Amino acid sequence: MKREGNIKISSENMMPIIKKWLYSDKDIFLREIVANGIDAITKYKKLVDMGETADNGEQLCVKISVDKEAKTLSVEDNGIGMTEEEVENYITQIAFSGASDFLSKYEKAGGDGIIGHFGLGFYSAYMVSENVEIFTKSYKDEPAVHWESDGNSTYSIEESDRSERGTKIVMHISEEEKEFLDESVIRTLIKKYCSFMPYNIYLSFKGDGNDKPLNETQPLYTRNPKDCTEEEYKKFYTDTFMDFNEPLFWVHLNMDYPFRLKGILYFPKTRNKLELERGMVKLYCNQVFIADNIKEVIPEFLMLLNGVIDCPDIPLNVSRSFLQNDREVQKISKHITKKVADKLIALFKNDREKYEECWGDIANFIKFGCIKDGDFYDKVKDIIIYKDLYGKYRSLNEYISPEAEGENVQSSENNDDKAGEKKPEIKTVYYVSDELTQAQYIKMFKEAGLNAMVCDNAYIDPHFITFLEYKMPDKAKFARIDADIDGALREEAAEDSVISDIFKEAIGDDKLTIKTEKLKNSAIPAIINVNEIMRRYSEMGEIYGMSEGEPAKTLIVNLSNPVVGNLKNCDSDKQKFAAYQIYLLALLSYKKLSNEEQSKLIENNVRLLEDYVK
Repeated sequence: MKREGNIKISSENMMPIIKKWLYSDKDIFLREIVANGIDAITKYKKLVDMGETADNGEQLCVKISVDKEAKTLSVEDNGIGMTEEEVENYITQIAFSGASDFLSKYEKAGGDGIIGHFGLGFYSAYMVSENVEIFTKSYKDEPAVHWESDGNSTYSIEESDRSERGTKIVMHISEEEKEFLDESVIRTLIKKYCSFMPYNIYLSFKGDGNDKPLNETQPLYTRNPKDCTEEEYKKFYTDTFMDFNEPLFWVHLNMDYPFRLKGILYFPKTRNKLELERGMVKLYCNQVFIADNIKEVIPEFLMLLNGVIDCPDIPLNVSRSFLQNDREVQKISKHITKKVADKLIALFKNDREKYEECWGDIANFIKFGCIKDGDFYDKVKDIIIYKDLYGKYRSLNEYISPEAEGENVQSSENNDDKAGEKKPEIKTVYYVSDELTQAQYIKMFKEAGLNAMVCDNAYIDPHFITFLEYKMPDKAKFARIDADIDGALREEAAEDSVISDIFKEAIGDDKLTIKTEKLKNSAIPAIINVNEIMRRYSEMGEIYGMSEGEPAKTLIVNLSNPVVGNLKNCDSDKQKFAAYQIYLLALLSYKKLSNEEQSKLIENNVRLLEDYVK
């Protein structure tokens, strides 16, 4: 006999809210309905294993079908099914969890694999439907049930003529949501949300033996790492992320204690070496997709990777899409970070050559991770490497070690404290931010037997250098190669006020400091130096839109250069011309010239050519 009743909710205004706002993404409804079907199958399989019902040998699966004429989308499973009483309990009483009731009843037998934690998932169907029907028959010897509601707080329930065990949800799609009657749209949603669910999912099942499931029921990350081949890892990466560049290497997570966690994190080849490229880490719960890049589980810097994480123990809230605050989540996050660090350390120690080959692709990730996560920095600080001026990779410890003295660092003078003990020696480590622009400085360093680190990523290296100085204030400080004249570059200290005056008059810039030095390299007439701290402040101001112009520069005039030495023998016009040309050449080696500076340089060069060919 057909009966009618009211859906039991705490407020009559709840249904419109549920229909419109329960989920952040409307298309999640399909995941919820299919996941409920998978839950029903998992429960049935558990009962079979416990001997409470017989296995008839049929394939346990979920079938999805679209009927454009009837404007319906149906999801059918052959799982445990429901009795009339269970429909009343699990469907009409919103937020009464069928999964938790089942687990409570059968907790001694174990409930692994049950996805649903809440009774609201079914009602996501009303986000796209004007009416929903349920046809269900329990594994118990009880009549089948037909339930129907238009989502306006009322429903009807009666016996059904369904003869097969399981449940069929029929969603009558509303006119404004008719895109969900397109099989290609449904196929895409299944690929997005259901691609790893543990039982086969079919679309438009025909039963002729040619049907192919749309999901992979045993994805690679669920297997033991020992049973996975390199080819399988690469194929899984390509299929999952549609990236046809082979990954550099990967970390396979597989643990059962103190929490359950499986997954694979891939280190991708970066398309742009300079930028921090965001990857995609997909979070699953019992092979059901939750969301991409959930920061509570996946630390921010790990989101530069591509990967799949499956953790049945994460505490989900009502929509499965957001995490509740929980200490276990923090433990999971720390464990994932530790496993990634362990992989990097093992690669560094066991295959240094491959590690160095990969460094250009993983450097941004590691540096960003160190800045964002102190624990990660503590683990990997000794495996951070830097390319030097000769293309060799070294760790920072190798740069500042006593063996490197005089080659790539400058020792600061030791100061005695009040007790007469020497303070730790702070070493200046030189670095290059642009090998092309700073080529002249690099040449000077090489000729003087000096070395420097190459830190040429404008997005991360300036921050990372400051970070390192903060982390090791008693060991090292950093200076760009054009920040100062290292003692090894000088022939001897020298001052020439006459030469200084010639340049001051020729350039006419009161903000420019002019110094004279005798450098070992006599081929270079002058170079530009900029104080390291002031330049950093200026660059930081540019980033935050508070720039006050370029930092003050110092022009180092090389008294060892023949052209500079002959200036005193020239008349005033030639002195000004030559001095300004030397200044422009020094600027050209330091930065990109302004339009005015470029024009002046070209004009001077043309004049020199004219004089030369007379």
